[in-house]
Amino acid sequence: MASKNPNKESPLSEMTESRRVSELSLLYEISRLLDQSLDLRDVVSPVLAEISEKLDMLFATLTLLNRETGAILIEAAEGLSEQQASRGRYKLGEGVTGQVILNGKPMVIPKTEESPLFLDRTTRGKRGNTSFVCVPIKEGQEVVGALSIDRIYDEKANLDDDVRILTIIASMIAQAVKLRRAAQEEQERLEAENERLRAELKDRFRPSNIVGNSHEMQIVYDQIAQVCRSPATVLIHGETGTGKELVAHAIHYNSDRSDQPFVKAHCAALPETIIESELFGHEKGSFTGATTDRKGRFELAHGGTLFLDEIGDIPPSIQIKLLRVLQEREFERIGGTKTIQVNVRVITATNKDLLALVNEGKFREDLYYRLHVFPIYVPPLRKRKADIVLLADFFLDKYAKSSGRQIRRLSSAVIDMLMSYHWPGNVRELENVIERSVLVAEGDVIHPHHLPPTLQTAETSGTGAQGNLKALVDQYERDIIKDALKSSRGNVAAAARSLGTTQRILGYKVSKHRIDPKQHAG
Repeated sequence: MASKNPNKESPLSEMTESRRVSELSLLYEISRLLDQSLDLRDVVSPVLAEISEKLDMLFATLTLLNRETGAILIEAAEGLSEQQASRGRYKLGEGVTGQVILNGKPMVIPKTEESPLFLDRTTRGKRGNTSFVCVPIKEGQEVVGALSIDRIYDEKANLDDDVRILTIIASMIAQAVKLRRAAQEEQERLEAENERLRAELKDRFRPSNIVGNSHEMQIVYDQIAQVCRSPATVLIHGETGTGKELVAHAIHYNSDRSDQPFVKAHCAALPETIIESELFGHEKGSFTGATTDRKGRFELAHGGTLFLDEIGDIPPSIQIKLLRVLQEREFERIGGTKTIQVNVRVITATNKDLLALVNEGKFREDLYYRLHVFPIYVPPLRKRKADIVLLADFFLDKYAKSSGRQIRRLSSAVIDMLMSYHWPGNVRELENVIERSVLVAEGDVIHPHHLPPTLQTAETSGTGAQGNLKALVDQYERDIIKDALKSSRGNVAAAARSLGTTQRILGYKVSKHRIDPKQHAG
């Protein structure tokens, strides 16, 4: 027999090389497909189509295990109709697919018509005798499904090659599933976090007793939320009239002491001769006029909160006793020898620069640092102008109801004046202005002439530096027309009727004062 030419490749080696090229092309294409979508359902059918085409298979099938029911179902199939795929249902250990998923090991059926394990529930065996290869899809050590192919039976076919390439593809699918699941979990976590943050921003802590939505006040609200649940001493500082006492109320009534006493002491209003008695109490006969035992504010506030307003005015002689109470939570009444223990949360407030007083020797340094545990700065009204109209509307409603007046709103000119004013008296001054305006207003709208003289300046009212009668009358007429147009949503005829004039006359006035009714249509 003649020997074969050693330089000539055998049909087997040619087939192997061809198979190798097909496999590389297949793996590349599957990798590209798996990268296209985070949802595996979008790419699994194209992946199976590539397997079927590149490896010349009759069918390619992906089955998944339902962890809750134990059922094995066909997720996608190439070469099977939808009806055929729906019949592909198995239990763990049932048929070839059930065995692969149960044991986690590949199985090869060279001739399906000769194997009792091959159940052929999809009736694909009608196409003739086939070979069947099935490999597990694993996430770590857990089998989650199986990948299988059917090919026309060929006794020369190397089914081990099919097992090898399918195992690689199953690993790629499992890795894609793992990455997508991790990405999905991360996305769900981020969505949950974003939802939590949205809810937090929407329902962000805001004391019910304080009016204001400005960024400056939200900082105050956040600080109240941080400190209200703790027993820490709080120092509230800011100008007079900014609402420091309201902040103290908010801290107390949002704390776990809310059902206990809230006791106030205004240090600047208490004479030095009686402030010690007011704070610490006295025993009967301890001084002239002390006819009975008397509890001080600290005892009255036991279990609750003591608010010391204008703490910067407390006399030096009392500062050392106050320091002792803050440190030791104990004191003696005037004229008494019994040490009294108290559980009191202390909140202080001041409009003074305590650190400057410390440097001047007017305030004890150790007391300052004992009070300065958690400082809260309440900004002046001029630094929170976004709240001016909100506050003005609140006070308008409050005093209109209390006085029985039917006043509905502030005129545009009034709002401009309120926004232009510098408010040295802060929120307290604004409240007084609105209360006065409600009392002097004739109709249902507050106009500029209802405001106090302090706001009636050329700069705030827009009348100009001349201030002559004609300019003042024109400004007043312009404000009235603007308010009427705002009430009628820019309807000139309706505005004319509300002012008791004709549309022609009002149209003339609108043109004269260069007013655009469309600006008031909203």
